[in-house]
Amino acid sequence: MNDFVFQNKTKIIFGKDSEERLASLLTPYNSRVLLVYGGGSIKESGLYDKIVSMLNDNGIKFSELSGIIPNPRLRKVYEGIELCRSENIGFILAVGGGSVIDTAKAVSAGVRYDGDVWDFFEGKAELQACLPIGVVLTIPAAGSESSPSLVITKEEGLLKRDYSHNELRPQFAIMNPELTYSLPFYQTACGISDMLAHIMERYFTKTEHVDVSDRLCEGLMRAIISNAKLVKQNPDDYNARAEIMWAGTLAHNDLIGMGRETDWASHAIEHELSAVYDIAHGAGLSIIFPAWMKHVYREDEERFVQFAQRVMDVEFPNSMVYETIMEGISRLENFYTCIGLPTRLSAVGIDSSRLEEMAKKANSCGRFKRLDASDIYKIYRLALE
Repeated sequence: MNDFVFQNKTKIIFGKDSEERLASLLTPYNSRVLLVYGGGSIKESGLYDKIVSMLNDNGIKFSELSGIIPNPRLRKVYEGIELCRSENIGFILAVGGGSVIDTAKAVSAGVRYDGDVWDFFEGKAELQACLPIGVVLTIPAAGSESSPSLVITKEEGLLKRDYSHNELRPQFAIMNPELTYSLPFYQTACGISDMLAHIMERYFTKTEHVDVSDRLCEGLMRAIISNAKLVKQNPDDYNARAEIMWAGTLAHNDLIGMGRETDWASHAIEHELSAVYDIAHGAGLSIIFPAWMKHVYREDEERFVQFAQRVMDVEFPNSMVYETIMEGISRLENFYTCIGLPTRLSAVGIDSSRLEEMAKKANSCGRFKRLDASDIYKIYRLALE
């Protein structure tokens, strides 16, 4: 196990009607708030009206940045930065899922920076100061509600890049599983894929003596898989929704990655995919992750056998190493299929025409196995077939 320091400042307020505590969480900041959200869903559900009423009733002044879309765009970040500066915003409240939260984080980072906020994503600058952020989570998926990370897409050049800094962890995250009842199941499934990928990016490591975090990862993956099936059967199953919502946070609040080297190649490869084709991130990951596994398993066959046995319940004889690994990957693909997610590029209408272009942009990623453009192209090909 590697040495590490773990600290997560985000206060989690979890449970039924937890959004009722929003005003009391905002009052100490005594600032004008920027309310960041997507589009119609929080208005259709009544959550928007509820939040606006709470803000007005408690004398909390606010401005709005709406229209955030999946694979959030840099242009909305610029719009939010200018709004914060012109309206003297002191706190950002994100109401939504990962795209909304990531946009809020990028705005937070850019407000007090004199240069272009994209500098952070290109490694040209390091965060020195930012605005505080709070979250009302409506889509369990990205884990951005308590992570230091964000991902933004720059339209020019179709570049999807990430940035991470501990100061960008939200101050609080309100998490009411009831707010997820109205999500279309496909959106729920994409979120499930995202959180599984966050765990697997940490699970597939060459760091030795990490049994505690191995078991945490395995338990989370098993819990997500079993509760996903329950939610599919009954979208209003509060307990299953709660399990998935909490698992999404634990998958990406950094706890399960402590003491071990993590990979992140599959995310880098998928980012190019969704930047070019604008597919749902979770759907991209359900396509890319099994292909990545097929390409890299020889780096540590024992770990892939462990995954197959402990997570996917494969019980082949010990001599059948290759068969065990492939069966584990196959069962993962079958799970994705059973919750309505694609496992091949062809299933989402993507052909081979831009594979080389994307492979070159994603070049040199991953730690479990360092991948060059040639490796990444092979992974795209495996995902196509």
